Amino acid sequence: MIIAVASGKGGTGKTTVATGLMLALRDSGHQVAYLDCDVEEPNGHIFLEPQCNESEDIYIEVPEIERDKCTLCGKCAELCAFNALLVTSADVIIFHELCHGCGGCRYFCPVQAVRPGQKKIGIIDRGTAGQAVFVRGELEVGTVLSPPLVNAVKKNQISRGVNVLDAPPGTSCPAVATVRGADFCILVTEPTPFGLHDLSLAAQMASSLGVPCGVVVNKAGDSRGLIENFCLQEGLPLLMKIPLSRTIAEAGSRGVPLNRAEAGWDQMLLNLYSDIEGLIMSERAYGNQR
Repeated sequence: MIIAVASGKGGTGKTTVATGLMLALRDSGHQVAYLDCDVEEPNGHIFLEPQCNESEDIYIEVPEIERDKCTLCGKCAELCAFNALLVTSADVIIFHELCHGCGGCRYFCPVQAVRPGQKKIGIIDRGTAGQAVFVRGELEVGTVLSPPLVNAVKKNQISRGVNVLDAPPGTSCPAVATVRGADFCILVTEPTPFGLHDLSLAAQMASSLGVPCGVVVNKAGDSRGLIENFCLQEGLPLLMKIPLSRTIAEAGSRGVPLNRAEAGWDQMLLNLYSDIEGLIMSERAYGNQR
């Protein structure tokens, strides 16, 4: 099973839920892997304290020009949707920071003057957090293209057991890359107008990807049904509420997982997992009927 934990905005408690769920599953005997796909700012390790014993550099293909073959025809620059190449009357200038590694320039070059090069975009660390698998990606400083690194992290999913994917915040390409292909997406939000707005965007993202989702409300207080009404209107299951608690907030600021902040959260998170299992089974049964 692949469970992505996402949010429409940062700071909602996405990593709090993801790490707490992983620990609850691990400690109850499940085979589980935590994959930190928030490659621009991975912080799951703060809560899980893993032992990482393996690292891998991740590269994308970028073009290199063989000047003795190049006729400066401009075809490569013309087809590049990301403006990563500029052809002047004297040379071809490559902006590697803009290159998405599609290989189109090499494929369409009429004189085969473009050869594949490599650009490092980040690193993957692998290890364990107790009996659980731990994987995280970390984007290279100055690199803006993160989906290939997210996809490289996702290749480390375990084939048996539960994979918990900690997604980047928002609804842009890195979040889409994380949620795509998941069996279920937990959308973590907070009961504020900003939280509601971004929850709406995140729900639309999951829907467009065909991934069933449910909502967890963090910092829940007297919101006068702000999130509840939205979930009712959109037909989204409201899976769990985490109260606005000073104890939980202080624990999080010290890197203490939700499970260790207050008693009872292990069972609450296991109940969350059971609810998700039921929703996935219902979704699959409904899909088979269609």
